[in-house]
Parts: sequence; C-alpha cells; structure tokens
Amino acid sequence: MNMNVNYNDIKAFTRPHYDGRFPMSIHDRAAQFAPFAALSGFDHIIAETARVVDSKIELSEDEVNKLNADLNRLYDILSEQPQIRLTYYIPDKRKAGGRYTDKVGVVRIFDFYKRCLVFTDGKCIAIDNLYKIEFI
Repeated sequence: MNMNVNYNDIKAFTRPHYDGRFPMSIHDRAAQFAPFAALSGFDHIIAETARVVDSKIELSEDEVNKLNADLNRLYDILSEQPQIRLTYYIPDKRKAGGRYTDKVGVVRIFDFYKRCLVFTDGKCIAIDNLYKIEFI
C-alpha cells in the first residue's frame, strides 16, 4: 500500500447532499468527536472521599457536669435573653463524622420535646450535640 497518497482524485468532489436532509452544523459534527468520559462522576467521588471530617468528641464526666450546669444557668436566666456562644457538633450527611462549629446568639426557647435550643433567628441546635457553652 502506498503511504504517499494525497487523494488528488477525490479532492474536487463536494460532500454528498441528500433530499430531505439538511447538512449537519459544524457544532453538531464536532460533538461526534468529543472526548468520552467513561468514568463520569468519578472526580466527584474522589473529592468526597478526600474531604476531611471530625469524629465526635466524647465528653468526660466533669465536662458533662459543667455542660449541664451551664444549661441549667441558661434556663434560669432565659428571660434576660443573654447572649451566648455555643460550640456544637454537626453530623455529616454523606459520611461518618462531622464538624464542630460555633454559634453566637440569644436563645429564645428550650424545646424539651425536640431536645434542642431555639435561637431568636430560628436556628435549632440539638442539646445532644453541644460541646461547650460560653456566656458573653
């Protein structure tokens, strides 16, 4: 087979045209040759696996007693609307673990039925996820 073929015999021909069919646009023709991603979504899975989460810290008996004392103090002075800073745990929805974050604000309600503190902005934080309470 001759590798120096330059197709001179067919270069003068135009593309075939068919009745009832319009020529494909350059954009659509290019889409036929777009790269194929055999592992679509794989990058997302790798990023999710690499995301770091914290494990929940188990409180010691002294820390639990201090937290209970702070909760009782907060309940007693709730009508004065003290501003507090909570450190609490947010469980991750996609994998085991979570993260700790702070919330500064005024507690409006102790919801004993849901076991949470409801702030004036409507945020509800579960008592079981509390780590520390600071009175500001």
